[in-house]
Amino acid sequence: MARGARQKLKLPVLWKVLMERSDEEHPLTVAQLIEALGAWDITAERKSIYDDLEALEELGADIHCQKGRHPGWFLGERRFQLAELKLLVDAVQSCKFITRKKSDELIGKLEGLASVYQAKSLQRQVYVSGRVKSMNESVYYSIDKLHAAISAGKAVTFRYFEYNVRKERVFRRAGERYEVSPYGLIWDNENYYLAGYDHLHREMRHYRVDKMAELSVSDQDRQGDGRAFDLAAYAQKHFGMFRGREGQVRLRCASRLVGVVLDRFGREVILVPDGEDHFTVTVQAVVSPQFLGWVFGLEDAVEILSPDWARAAFTEQLAGVAARYGSRAERE
Repeated sequence: MARGARQKLKLPVLWKVLMERSDEEHPLTVAQLIEALGAWDITAERKSIYDDLEALEELGADIHCQKGRHPGWFLGERRFQLAELKLLVDAVQSCKFITRKKSDELIGKLEGLASVYQAKSLQRQVYVSGRVKSMNESVYYSIDKLHAAISAGKAVTFRYFEYNVRKERVFRRAGERYEVSPYGLIWDNENYYLAGYDHLHREMRHYRVDKMAELSVSDQDRQGDGRAFDLAAYAQKHFGMFRGREGQVRLRCASRLVGVVLDRFGREVILVPDGEDHFTVTVQAVVSPQFLGWVFGLEDAVEILSPDWARAAFTEQLAGVAARYGSRAERE
């Protein structure tokens, strides 16, 4: 590139240098800025640097001049502050559905939004070094496709699998493709789920996104009545996104569990006092093994009052566990 042409790069290169190499603790002197421009074969005089810094300020750059023992110029306010970047890095690192490789790529991009000195404080890998991450690299792109399908009102098709003990994929429905009209994505128990209308069974179901393979957006318009579908309510009543029989379940709870119940079912539920130390609440829930496990985990502080089939399901699960552990104790 001709020398005159390189001079046209002066302002963007100056911005790049300030972005990457300056912050409040690491200001750059005019001499250092001239040297940095020289590395790009761009000549500059002291007065022109002042003019360029003023021009960048007019464009919205938050440029500060620091005087005193460590004088110089630095970029102050950025699109993301360091504390915000740390929060985003922690979210990426702790996100189970993003693979280790993709996590590293995203964090590298986030580091580019800070100075090279600040970026060092974003490299917090030890914090989650033992974190379990997804084995499915494509989930990151699957989420993007699903959002696109939801926005366009189109159906999607995919193959759905589980892992066997050898960590091999085993496809459901003998490998046939699922056809689903997507209505929303749910984040539950550190996994993404697609909630949608299953064309084969003609009902609303949900699927873990990281267990989808060969996902594609169909030309077919979305089916089902999306206007009647409440994504938040659907997620709330499915414990751990497990299936089961759905119904109105009435619980009797110790008063100390008010916070637990509100956290689980929301502040809209009606709590009815039942004596001095208890209350009752009726919730819409899918009575799955996960729901019954939640009840069991709260010990004698919760009792299922109705319906009878939910009480029976809880009794059967308890009996099954007792028999399993009892028979093992007898063998030993």
